[in-house]
Amino acid sequence: MAIIVQKYGGTSVGSVERIKAVAERVARARAGGAQLVVVVSAMAGETNRLFALAEQLSSRPDPRETDVLVATGEQVSAALLAIRLQELAVPTVSFLAHQLKLVTDSRHGGAQIKAVDSTRLRAALESGRVPVVAGYQGIDSDGNITTLGRGASDLTAVALAATLKADICEIYTDVDGVYTADPNICPHARRLSHISYDEMLEMAGLGAKVLQLRSVELARRYNVPLVVRSSFVEGEGTRVSEEEAAMEDVLVSGVTLDQNQSKITLAGVQDRPGLAAKIFGPIAAAGIVVDMIIQNAGAEGRTDITFTVPRADLRRALELINVVAGEIGATGVMHQEQVAKVSIVGVGMRTHAGVAARMFAVLASESINIEMIATSEIKVSVVVNAKYGELAMRALHDAFLGEGGGARPGA
Repeated sequence: MAIIVQKYGGTSVGSVERIKAVAERVARARAGGAQLVVVVSAMAGETNRLFALAEQLSSRPDPRETDVLVATGEQVSAALLAIRLQELAVPTVSFLAHQLKLVTDSRHGGAQIKAVDSTRLRAALESGRVPVVAGYQGIDSDGNITTLGRGASDLTAVALAATLKADICEIYTDVDGVYTADPNICPHARRLSHISYDEMLEMAGLGAKVLQLRSVELARRYNVPLVVRSSFVEGEGTRVSEEEAAMEDVLVSGVTLDQNQSKITLAGVQDRPGLAAKIFGPIAAAGIVVDMIIQNAGAEGRTDITFTVPRADLRRALELINVVAGEIGATGVMHQEQVAKVSIVGVGMRTHAGVAARMFAVLASESINIEMIATSEIKVSVVVNAKYGELAMRALHDAFLGEGGGARPGA
């Protein structure tokens, strides 16, 4: 009998009526003969509400106690869905992380999964019950509640699917799949029928919010087939799996836009070995992710180093860089609070030349100046002034994915 893991996001369980609709969907899937495990997020807005409560009581809420607090959102959703399924005569049992023994490290707010004990899940399935699991949470080796990071109920679902060797992991959200671009910005964006793990990883890391990045990494590692579907409408959704040969025929699969980046420039840095490590070491130690880095050609023994960080980390990054600047004798620190990172993604780039040149020509035709560039085998990213971000995205989508462009066949 097939094992299916279904995950429902916050909007999917955002009200009593939505929970009823999810329960109906689960009941239909079970009636079709599959063994189901269901993972749920907190109801839409609930996690933000809980964080806000903590912040009203403390300027720096204790991370351990914050995890204890915010993990309750998923507990509520799991219990409510289980209650409704039982009302529909579907045998059900809800599980929290400590009941499953989903073990993590002790990094509160962004814990890493170390092990999942599937014993109780398998016992529930063998007895004909549907396990409903609270996503987003784990326990460390001392039994403390941890959380996996925002949006990480996807990660819970993929981890359970990998442990159970599930036939598929279905991610239900408020969109009906992965699109070639954000439809709110690009009206002509189209749903992809299939996308590779590598492309989805790039798109998730570059600003697409359909799937959580770590969940895609885990799915690729354990070859867990994913399907992104809407819980609001019926449809096939988008399949995320290993790369297929035909994918290389498609030059670009998607265009992404990340408006939550800041740019920092450290000017007048002495051009000598070891300084890059001295600059970026403290930032890494603080857990701040540096995305793009460029170093200008040196002049008179000095150079400028420019890099981007998430906007939420700008203040902390500036504090650290100002200290480093004094230590290494840099001439100044400058920053731009908001920049836009626009990217094109596609496995076809591996076998097609001239993609970057075409991208730059499209942006030049719109008089959009490129401030930074980064490339990989299957992506090209540029940083532009924030006010041109949406224009750049639309122009690139029209050029690469317009009528007769590179949308994947079957999209």
